[in-house]
Amino acid sequence: MLGPGLINVSVKCEYALRAVLDLALASNADPIRIADIATRRRIPQKFLETILSDLRKQGFLESRRGAEGGYLLARSPDSITVGEVVRAVEGGRSSSTTEEHGPIEFLWSEVDAAIASVIDHKTIAELAREWRERQSQFVPNWEI
Repeated sequence: MLGPGLINVSVKCEYALRAVLDLALASNADPIRIADIATRRRIPQKFLETILSDLRKQGFLESRRGAEGGYLLARSPDSITVGEVVRAVEGGRSSSTTEEHGPIEFLWSEVDAAIASVIDHKTIAELAREWRERQSQFVPNWEI
């Protein structure tokens, strides 16, 4: 479900990336409530609970309990790549065990390598900066 290209990423992966980005965009160090992330990023809350729990178990997030509880990034957004999140949610692609690969298999290997070169070098912090820059371009100016 990722974008208008050839890449198919699960809805779960798309939501995981949205949630991690939301946490990176948070301006303070306070935990963010699941309900707030779900509302802002248009993610069903029950599904988001499962996704965030999985990301916490894999070391991407920390959780805090209580009235002021919620989720935080466990690591700096500069140290988390999009590729890490995608692989954590999607798992790695299994490769064929046969020794003989044809031209189509080689093509898909090249496509995988090209995608990996992008998502493994794009950090969540960069994604957040790019998003902020795009959003600031569209702020209406009501001065007369």
